[in-house]
This record gives sequence, structure tokens and C-alpha cells, in this order.
Amino acid sequence: MPIDEDAVRCRLTALKKELEDYSEISEEARAPVTLDQQSVGRLSRMDALQGQAMAQASERQRRADIQKISAALVRLDDGEYGSCVECGEEIAEKRLEVDPAAAFCIRCAQ
Repeated sequence: MPIDEDAVRCRLTALKKELEDYSEISEEARAPVTLDQQSVGRLSRMDALQGQAMAQASERQRRADIQKISAALVRLDDGEYGSCVECGEEIAEKRLEVDPAAAFCIRCAQ
């Protein structure tokens, strides 16, 4: 069954926009934690640091996902979408349904 390129492009673009929106919303959570012991107790500051670290880790994952989606859009433009970038074999339709930005077939992804 041929790939509906318009539908895939629409889905990838929507996913990318959603991730970029989350990134913008979480910007404050990734901001440096202030050292003012008068306004924030030690435990509260530790909680804030942990929250900041989790937000930064989430942002790194979002950035990686955005890059993966951008690469999938380039493959779509180049007519290479749906082919494994490693071996060139066709990526299973079900795999692309689950992860439309998948760059590898299941064998090469392992």
C-alpha cells in the first residue's frame, strides 16, 4: 500500500509543533534555581533542583524528537520516506503508524 505523503507530512508537522509548544511552555521549569536561602528552604530548593533537572532531561528528549521528525520530513521531501536509512529495506507500515519518524526497519533498529 503506497504511503499517503500528505497525511504523513501533516502528522509529522503536527507532532513537531506540539513538541515545540511543550518546549516553550516548560522554559520556566528549566530556568536556573536561585540560591536565596531566605526565600526558599533547603528541602524546597532540592525539590526545585530536581524539578529543574527533570525538565532539562525532558527538553533534551524533546529536542532529539524534533530532530528525528525534521529528518523524517527531509526523507519525505527526498522520496526516501519509509525506507530504512541503514539497509534500504522498506519499514513496516505498522512501525510507521506507531512512529511516523522511524528511520530504521525493526532489524536495524535493534
